[in-house]
This record gives sequence, C-alpha cells and structure tokens, in this order.
Amino acid sequence: MSATSLPILAIVIPCYNEQEVLPATIPAIDSLLLRLIKAGKVSDRSFALYVNDGSRDTTWEILSCTAAENPRVGALNLAANVGHQNALMAGLEQAAGLCDITVSIDADLQDDTDAIEGMVDAHAAGADIVYGVRARRDTDTWFKRNTALGFYRLMQSLGVKSVYNHADFRLMSARAVRDLSQYGERNLFLRGIVPLLGYRQAKVYYDRRERMAGESKYPLGKMLSFAVDGITSFSVKPVRMVLAAGGVFLLVALGILIYVLVRYESGNTIPGWSSLILSIWFCSGVILISLGVIGEYIGKIYKEVKQRPRYSAETFIPPRH
Repeated sequence: MSATSLPILAIVIPCYNEQEVLPATIPAIDSLLLRLIKAGKVSDRSFALYVNDGSRDTTWEILSCTAAENPRVGALNLAANVGHQNALMAGLEQAAGLCDITVSIDADLQDDTDAIEGMVDAHAAGADIVYGVRARRDTDTWFKRNTALGFYRLMQSLGVKSVYNHADFRLMSARAVRDLSQYGERNLFLRGIVPLLGYRQAKVYYDRRERMAGESKYPLGKMLSFAVDGITSFSVKPVRMVLAAGGVFLLVALGILIYVLVRYESGNTIPGWSSLILSIWFCSGVILISLGVIGEYIGKIYKEVKQRPRYSAETFIPPRH
C-alpha cells in the first residue's frame, strides 16, 4: 500500500484531572503512533488528540505545551466539565474531519494500547467499527467485577444492544463517526448508540492493566448514574415493569378484599392496626419508587427538548502534519 493510501489515524483521549498520568501517557501514545507509521499501517499524518474536560489541575497546561512541541499531538480545551461521554464525542467530532479512522481510549491507559494495532488490522480487513473487549476482569475487585457483569446482563435483558465487556475503547471509521454525530440526544451512552450504527463490526480482545497513577474518575456514585443513563436512554421496560407491578398490587388488593369479606361474614374480627400500617408504608414505598422511575424518564425528556449544546470548545490546537 502506498503512503498516500494509508489511513490517517487519530487517537482521541478525553482527560479530566490527569496531570499524574499524562507524563507517561503522552510518550506511550506517541511511541505507538511511530511504530504503526514505521510498520506502514497508518499514514505519517496520524496524530493523537487530547480533550481537556474542564480539568481543575494542570492538565491543560501539559497538553497545550505538548501540542506546541510535538506535531503529532493536538489538544482541545472544553470551556467546562461536560462529562466523559460528551468530552469523548467532542474529540471524535473534532478529529473526524482530519482523519480516516479514530480510536478512543482513556488517559489512564488501563486499556492495552497494543490492541490498537489489531484494531487497525481489522479495519484494513473491512471493519468500520472495531470494539476493544476485555478478555477477563482479573484486575477488578469482586464487587466491581460482579456489578459490571450484572449491568451488561441487565442491559441485554432490557433489549439494549451492547457489547459484553466493552467500554469506550474502540476504532471507528470517519463515516461511522459522521453517522454517530447525527444522533442528537444529550444523554449520551455511546456503548449503546455505536452498535446501532450498523456497518461491518469486529472485536479485538485484550487484558486490562492496573491504573498507572491518580484516582479512578468513575467512583461508585458515577458508575450508578452512568448505569441509570444507559438503561433509561435505551429502554422503556422499567416503565412497563411499573405498570405490571401496579397490576400485581391490584390483584393483591382484590385478594385482601375477599379475605376481609369472608372474615366479616364469619363473624371473626380482624386485628388490623399493625397490618394496616405495614400496608401503608409498603404501598407508599412502591408508589414513590414508581414515581421515581417515571420521573427519571420525564427528566430525560426535559433535558432533550431544550436542545442545549453538548459542549463548548474554548481552544483547539490542531496537530501540525
């Protein structure tokens, strides 16, 4: 393949307070790019694009200085923190016009960068989307491993298309990214949207590493919020479950009514205070949970109809090919 026909690769890395890992991440990504260029698999115009998601530390200072020194590095500074999914989308949209294929990866490099070469090979074989899939979850705690697997099973049972043990480590062709940009929802859950694009898809398996430095940007609270976003953005089954629960409780109430009438006709008194209070608390809890589920969907509608932009880009330093 001639140098002019080689695909231009953009590696998109969203960053939020990553000053501790960037001194190791930047040379590792640059070394990978040089290796792929030397192997004749990607164009020498390939680059890395770092997206600063409103970091409060020196992340942007590091990125802007690196972009000024290294022609294979671009940097995008968002005006505010918009969250991982929106920051990733900002980087993909910015890179799509400058490259043929993109690879998204987190800044902590727990995802194996060596798997990117396999993704490029799969694209060369005809795949527009290549998922990086974890071969095992040995590095996770017992709690995280089992809750993650439970989440994937729940998503599949709710009818959501998702790739088992895949996060946001994936290759996409430029046309796939352009199609992805047409999905206008503000509650982004890319792991569920990307499989909807179609095109030819492939998987590359890898072993996840330990985080090099710093703290995870997905503590329990954020993971739960992310899971709720994923479920409510792609499935109405929870609302249908609330409706089904209402039917069940109606049947239970009918059974209790029959029981009370039978006891009344037989002349037996019904000791009722404890059972009545218990029933009130139980039913109140069910009602509040049901309202919460419905409210979650209404909240999503509220956010979507306002059509606010997903991010605001403050500064873009393009790579200098």
